[in-house]
Amino acid sequence: MSIELVEKFLPYVDEQFSTESKKALLTNQDFDWEGAHSVRIYKISTSKMNDYGRKGPADGQWSRYGEVAPLSATTEQMTLKKDRSFTFVIDKLDEDETARQLSAASALARQNREVTIPEVDAYTYGVMCSKAGGRPETYKALTSATVYEAILAASQALDDAQVPETERVLVVTPATYALMKKCKDITMETDVGNELRLNGVIGIVDGMHVQKIPANRLPTGFEFMVAHPCATVAPVKLEDFNIHNNPPGISGTLVEGRVVYDAFVLENKAKGIYYYGQPITAPTPEEPGGEG
Repeated sequence: MSIELVEKFLPYVDEQFSTESKKALLTNQDFDWEGAHSVRIYKISTSKMNDYGRKGPADGQWSRYGEVAPLSATTEQMTLKKDRSFTFVIDKLDEDETARQLSAASALARQNREVTIPEVDAYTYGVMCSKAGGRPETYKALTSATVYEAILAASQALDDAQVPETERVLVVTPATYALMKKCKDITMETDVGNELRLNGVIGIVDGMHVQKIPANRLPTGFEFMVAHPCATVAPVKLEDFNIHNNPPGISGTLVEGRVVYDAFVLENKAKGIYYYGQPITAPTPEEPGGEG
């Protein structure tokens, strides 16, 4: 005699672990792409200092202030390259017969949380690391004995490049953070405000906010990065998400999404980023986060 036991399905979805975007502290939105696909900004040169000719102009010159030099005005162009999209359908009966757990609104939120945001973040971090103006002369894997020295060297590099001392962010992987905790020379201030914690800040070291970012959103071989937000422009020109109920040909819900974004490191501010890790190149269309 066999007995069939009851199976019970609960209205609960076993969601994947995911984290929200934390790149807001590292980037800026200083330029507006409204009505344009490309933006050009000027780079203006400066003039050298001279010895003033108090007794008269130097030979071959007419001005006591020195040789009169023209200023150059060149431009750098930023063209949005990332135009990404997704779509999926939820059949009306599938939604009804899964205790409404397969719903369009929750599925769209899940798509953004687990797919869209990680892609945009990974692409932005990849551009920042590949375009960083500062990096060590030779790369060696960090240890608990060398991690603090490497961080101080990065901070010094930004100091020498006259990067503003405020608003600097130290981005680390969980593995690098573990090395920092083992380092006896590092004393981390952990008393940070709630707003900073919402942006992923876990402490302060050498005056820099420390962000711990999952390794799967960072380039392979990444150990840490120090960045000032003035160096990287990370525009999101378009975020368009639509839920269509019973569109032609479908009994149910069609969900569509489109995101247009990019990341640019300003040429004159590249030294505002210091990358420590294995050498990398800029993302390509074939790599994750590249153009589709």
